[in-house]
Amino acid sequence: MQQMTEFLLAQKITPLVNRYVITDLSGGDVVAFAEQKRMKLKEQVTLWTGEDRAEVLVGFQARQIIDFGATYDVTGPDGAPIGNFRKDGKASLLRSTWHLAQGDGPSVRGRERSLGIALARRAVELADAVLPIPVPVPFVYHFDFARDGGEPVMSMERKWGLRDRYAVRIQDPGLDRRLALSMAVAMDALQSR
Repeated sequence: MQQMTEFLLAQKITPLVNRYVITDLSGGDVVAFAEQKRMKLKEQVTLWTGEDRAEVLVGFQARQIIDFGATYDVTGPDGAPIGNFRKDGKASLLRSTWHLAQGDGPSVRGRERSLGIALARRAVELADAVLPIPVPVPFVYHFDFARDGGEPVMSMERKWGLRDRYAVRIQDPGLDRRLALSMAVAMDALQSR
């Protein structure tokens, strides 16, 4: 049986920057801290080993100016490539879908677990776009990343609450943890695009 690694990703509420703290579920220790500046033309996010920002763990950056299907390159602290991910714009019209690749290996597909919740969430988002008052999205969504044969690689499960919080599970021990944590931060930071 494969050993699973679990983390909790929590967004900190701040007015100008999205901040994320990632802790190890086994001990609650901080394993990564990330910031995303809002309203940037070319997305770039850095993850550090702690909230003191003393040591860079990993970073990801869009290859081009923001677009619906942008590819994001993930690099280590020395700039060496680790992998990449991208949102599948066409498939995401019904159910949000991402592709994650480590190195030159084949990509794995991650998509919303429930088609019903995906469609209901879109209906609420559409109502929010046309109504004069904001409509909260009452649904939590979960993502599963798997290889073509269905072998699980990682999953993200959104927790109920006012803040964005996710349980991140890495089922494939061969998946670089830094790549998985970058994907987890991106899922929250970029999901609504």
